[in-house]
Amino acid sequence: MLRGLVLIGLAAVSWGTTGSVTTILISRGDAEPLLIGAARMWVAAVVLLAGAIAFGANPTRAARALPHCLAMGACMALYQAAYFSAVALTGIAVTALVAICSAPLMIAVLAIALLGERLTRRTGAALGLGVIGTALLIATPPSATESAGRFLIGIALALAAGLAYAVYVVIAKAAVARASSLAVTAVTFTAAAVLTLPFLAWTHAPLTQAVRGWPWLLYLGGIATAGAYALYTLGLRHVPASVAGVVTLLEPLTATLLGVWVFSERLGAAGFVGALLLFAAIWLTFRRAEAERVGATPI
Repeated sequence: MLRGLVLIGLAAVSWGTTGSVTTILISRGDAEPLLIGAARMWVAAVVLLAGAIAFGANPTRAARALPHCLAMGACMALYQAAYFSAVALTGIAVTALVAICSAPLMIAVLAIALLGERLTRRTGAALGLGVIGTALLIATPPSATESAGRFLIGIALALAAGLAYAVYVVIAKAAVARASSLAVTAVTFTAAAVLTLPFLAWTHAPLTQAVRGWPWLLYLGGIATAGAYALYTLGLRHVPASVAGVVTLLEPLTATLLGVWVFSERLGAAGFVGALLLFAAIWLTFRRAEAERVGATPI
């Protein structure tokens, strides 16, 4: 289990760089959020297909899990559309707060209901600490001038993004038991890339935007998406979905630390407490893995 936690942790840290790269693309390259979402799926699909073939995990080996892959691809495309649309309505901070905090809770509920996983006291405590810590870390009150209707629609879209991700995780847990994790990921993101094509109809001069921001888009799709999801899917072979949901809270922690170090953002008292709670949640999760490794009964 420890190996799986490390792989998922590395994936979450990589995802944590997405916000910084997206900020650079929007501020310096005038890239639109939907273009970024579609481009990262296409780059990720190409990289994953090439990697799967190179490492002998031919995408045809995912045939046994094809329905799973198509469903996961739909979830990933829905996540991109819902998340980036929510960003446009409520802003990055609030969208991240709602989507990232809701996803682990939804994953835990779905994993218990659909996968028969048992939520231990230690995992439950880690989940609670992680969600509260994330809320403290990235919570930002909405502007008083915001339209209430617009804000509520944005919240609903952010919740839809969290649900799409949670369903993706639960289906992925079942899929990797049927076929090669790399092949599954490659087919999934190929399906997601095709489904994000309509996004381009809502963007202005998508080719020009892609040319301006191509180095960052390559990183976003190749490393922070393809590489990260390959590690995550491989890690899911060894880790319960509910536990994986806790470890992925390293994503907002990484994003916040990058904001402080790279963009000179300030981390207030609440953010500092939130970061400590996140570290506590991760520590509890790794303690469970260590207990299982030495043969103790998980609490």
